[in-house]
Amino acid sequence: MKIAIKENQLIYLDQITRSSYQQLYAEGKKGLLQCPVCSDKVRLILGIEKAPYFQHTTIKSPACQDPKGMMESAITIENDTEINGFRLPQSRTITTTKEHSKRFKSAQMISQLPPFHTKEKTLSSIHSPYIQALQDAHIYLDANQVEAVVHPNGALLVLSGAGSGKTRVLTARTAFLLSEKEVQANRIMLVTFTAKAAAEMKERILNYPNIMRNQINRLVTGTFHSLFYRILAHHVPRKWNSNLLLNKEWQRRQILKEAGKERELDDKEFAYDSALQQIGFWKNSLVTPDQVKPSTSWEEKVVFLYQQYEQYKEKHELFDFDDMLTGCYELFQQEPELLERYQNRFDYFLIDEFQDVNKVQYELIKLLSAKKKNVCVVGDDDQSIYAFRGSDPQYIRVFEKDFPQADVVILNENYRSSHSIVETANKIIVANKQRRPKNMHAQFVNDHKPILFFPDEEEEEATMIITDISEKITAGANPEDFAILFRTNTASRAVFERLTNSNLPFTIEQDIESFYERFIVRSMLSFLKLTINEEDQKAIAGILPALFLKQSILNDMKADSILKDCTLLECLSHIKTNFSFQERKLKKVVPVIRSLSPLTPLQAIEKVEKELGFQEFLKKRGNEGNQWDKGSDDIRDLKVAAKHFTSIRDFLDHTDHMAAMNKEIKLQSKQRKDAITLSTIHRAKGLEYKIVYIIGTVDGSIPHDYALESLRTGDSEPLEEERRLLYVAITRAQEELYLSVPQNSRGKKANSSRFLTTIRY
Repeated sequence: MKIAIKENQLIYLDQITRSSYQQLYAEGKKGLLQCPVCSDKVRLILGIEKAPYFQHTTIKSPACQDPKGMMESAITIENDTEINGFRLPQSRTITTTKEHSKRFKSAQMISQLPPFHTKEKTLSSIHSPYIQALQDAHIYLDANQVEAVVHPNGALLVLSGAGSGKTRVLTARTAFLLSEKEVQANRIMLVTFTAKAAAEMKERILNYPNIMRNQINRLVTGTFHSLFYRILAHHVPRKWNSNLLLNKEWQRRQILKEAGKERELDDKEFAYDSALQQIGFWKNSLVTPDQVKPSTSWEEKVVFLYQQYEQYKEKHELFDFDDMLTGCYELFQQEPELLERYQNRFDYFLIDEFQDVNKVQYELIKLLSAKKKNVCVVGDDDQSIYAFRGSDPQYIRVFEKDFPQADVVILNENYRSSHSIVETANKIIVANKQRRPKNMHAQFVNDHKPILFFPDEEEEEATMIITDISEKITAGANPEDFAILFRTNTASRAVFERLTNSNLPFTIEQDIESFYERFIVRSMLSFLKLTINEEDQKAIAGILPALFLKQSILNDMKADSILKDCTLLECLSHIKTNFSFQERKLKKVVPVIRSLSPLTPLQAIEKVEKELGFQEFLKKRGNEGNQWDKGSDDIRDLKVAAKHFTSIRDFLDHTDHMAAMNKEIKLQSKQRKDAITLSTIHRAKGLEYKIVYIIGTVDGSIPHDYALESLRTGDSEPLEEERRLLYVAITRAQEELYLSVPQNSRGKKANSSRFLTTIRY
């Protein structure tokens, strides 16, 4: 059905403005829409693969058809108009003149892909009793996997494309060394990136023929940190006592905050979390404080904190996780005899996720394997997405330079995803210039081609995805089949809110903070909260940074409030800063905030921006943080959320509720298994799901603004990493893939991601 009634006015979907769909969806959920035939309540169905339509809310309602004779009627719907800089609701009448309305853009399949050819498994020319034993145990390897598993001594790079069975190769090679080559288990070092991966590999190795539990127990397995910390703790136990470890982030952050006081870095304003991340990046790149060459004023501050942080640890004989690697590297450099002992101690090294190693990890492996050269590394430079941690795909690209006799085996059979998903991923990643060529081949084909869909903006994007998931679950799918992936945490706001208001179970990562708890967002919301309560101390504290006032002034304001019998908000007018321009602005705060009450939340935000200099605050503060945070614009995201509310109180109630739900969902996520996954692409790496939705595939999101800025200055590597990020997201999907291309993003017209130009639909 394409026609509904709202407040006795006919609404015809094909004649209203495109931006009105989400509004109609919300009104339908509130029961404000009726069927023009039977007068029962209807709602707007906004899905992905079907054009929007009205549907009766109860099953008992008749299957009414669009009544003839109404097609030429005038249709009225509420739309916003702009008067004197403010958006105000205005009733608008639309006739059947179609050329003036934006049409719904239907979802489109990615269709122009190479045809699927069944590829017969190439039998390996390598004849080995071990491989025969695997086949007898119903463990099968393709020819390239066999080549990697039974590789003789020497360096080996296994280029393992997405879904190509790298874990099977690593575990099978370890079992091969133990059973066929009779290598002592304690002379093999197997390095993984998580303790969970190490434990899983040991269990899988136990399933191979002729492997005993005592062999598994003697294997030297673990993460880089755990393995090299064991060496430090064994040889220098007093210095590396676990009681001296700074294992909590709040401890490290507190050290920085104390150091920041010398530079008057307010702990409510300065991005200390980002500073810790930047310091970790430098340390893992083996860059000491005196070697850093800061390129921004923010980095100058962080270098100072880096120096103070290292001095504090040295003075109090403490260490952090990064020191476990840099400390072991320094120990080997200072004591070559000890290094030689470990070079003799191990015969074989197997390294998982090699594309994710950073400089200090790479140097440690080079040192340990320098004598025997029996190092097998498994990775895929097309999946290197952790530059912010210091990871560098260059180590895969130049592997033969440091290991001149190395062999290279390419695993290019994808056992995870359908043919159309694999070919879509191939077409996207091939545009990267800095990569080792490989073309993945799928093992199966299905009827689900990847789909691009085109929501109007973020809110509608969320609605369409949740509608699609609900329909699929009703048809028999399980919640754990689904993953919704996004580039940055802020991009998940609308989807999180739509899921929260649905009955669908879902999980989020523990470190995903509520959008409304972000520093800039909290600051703006504090201005709105003061329209309701001028004595709100938390809100007063929230606006001080935007007014360039220190938090310490709050105590003076409390005293002033008592002495002058005025509200905390009114105290702002009495503050003396010795800067006339600032004092003039402070005198404007009270009347401006009091004038916000009758406005919509969106109008109020825009007035604070314009009249209280909030944009100046953002520019001066900048996107303080490391380079990967640049380009975020929380206020524009906040405006998108605010525009669907008419009262400030309702909007603030919503933000408080969503912040509380974020905490509740995190607690539930620890126990939930049968649930939809809501995750960043980075977090989803290594995982797989039957059905994947990738949101925000537009320039500025994927690729991120930071990469586009870098490209303008001549640095193309960040853009290539963003393309790798999309490749990783696509290859998480096993059976179905949906890419969302919003027509508007953060309140502005969006351009389809430049990465999609290599595919046709």
